[in-house]
Amino acid sequence: MRLSDLLKETYTAIMANKSRTALTILGIVIGIGSVIAMVSIGQGAQGSIESSIQAIGSNLLIVYPGAERGIGSQVSSGRGSAQSLTMSDVSAIQSLNDIVAVAPEASRRFQVTQKNLNTNTQVIGTTPAYPAIRNVIIAEGSFFSQTNVDQYAKVAVLGPTTVTDLFGEGVDPLGKTIRINQVDFTVIGATQSKGGSGFGSQDDMIYIPISTAQRFLIGNQYLSTIDIAATSQKVLTQVQADVTSAFLLQHKIKDPNAADFSVLNQADIAATASSITGTFTILLGAIAGISLLVGGIGIMNMMLTVVTERTREIGLRKAIGARKRDISRQFLTESATLTLLGGIFGIILGWLLSLLVSKLFGVTSRITLGSILLACGVSAAIGIIFGYYPARRAARLNPIDALRYE
Repeated sequence: MRLSDLLKETYTAIMANKSRTALTILGIVIGIGSVIAMVSIGQGAQGSIESSIQAIGSNLLIVYPGAERGIGSQVSSGRGSAQSLTMSDVSAIQSLNDIVAVAPEASRRFQVTQKNLNTNTQVIGTTPAYPAIRNVIIAEGSFFSQTNVDQYAKVAVLGPTTVTDLFGEGVDPLGKTIRINQVDFTVIGATQSKGGSGFGSQDDMIYIPISTAQRFLIGNQYLSTIDIAATSQKVLTQVQADVTSAFLLQHKIKDPNAADFSVLNQADIAATASSITGTFTILLGAIAGISLLVGGIGIMNMMLTVVTERTREIGLRKAIGARKRDISRQFLTESATLTLLGGIFGIILGWLLSLLVSKLFGVTSRITLGSILLACGVSAAIGIIFGYYPARRAARLNPIDALRYE
């Protein structure tokens, strides 16, 4: 059978019952659309998390006070809640190789007021090295200096969300006074927006000198964390090992399992987050793939019905010389055409669904060529797999029995 004749016969067969054809294609459309939408949402979430992790700093190591212990060990403060880090620890690691900068943090949430407006936000006491380590960019004014730290200056740099909460939209906060826990601070700068992340909003923060935070707000000399910037991603693991060794020596701890601190590697965070979101994406795609399976069963059901309806036609074709492979090819082509049409409309539906979800729920979505090719490949496979049995059944019909079929 010539290709032109095959395509003509396929068109005629598909258009013979338009309603049934449309409903069969609809199953594939929903399946393909669901897969593309779900995968795009999963990949978008993965990209958003990765960019948020990169936004918290470059080549970053974070030292937390306290260490989580396993079951059966002594009860200890959980990581981040203990008091075991001080400024002497910062001095102990500043001379280590491959470290660009070190910034201690003493942070806590406080109620902040400005005239009749107020907000509850994270106040971070730190040093001038913090912006370079944590990728904080100043939009207005300036960050505080080492002189401010040495003199216990009551100055503050605000994140954009905090500026809006305390002063309203479009108001210049520079030179104005805010009150943090009943202590007055002068605003000397505002940062550019970084957006929210799984680690909290990077815009809803206030930065003040660490000396001021410890003396006037927190009331002790302990640190919440120590941020360390390495020279590159390649040396992060080595720097992490060096920092761990230095801290063990500084804290006079011989057994690493008894450490009263923990060092977190940014690369490890990114790898873990990517693994989790990757699994999440696969799960979403698998759930959506169930509808593809249902659509494939719908195609098989339709093709079996078509074979039954066209039994006499098949018998007549075989009687005048049509071969088994001609009959099989014809029904496989019809099945593949249905899934191809479903795949095309499904891609469009998936694209529209991902845009709709992003717009209505603010969820980041990212449609990639890989997801489209995957959907098309699955669609073609469904057409072949679920069309094979009906095509094989049609090809094996006995022409004499088929001609007698009523």
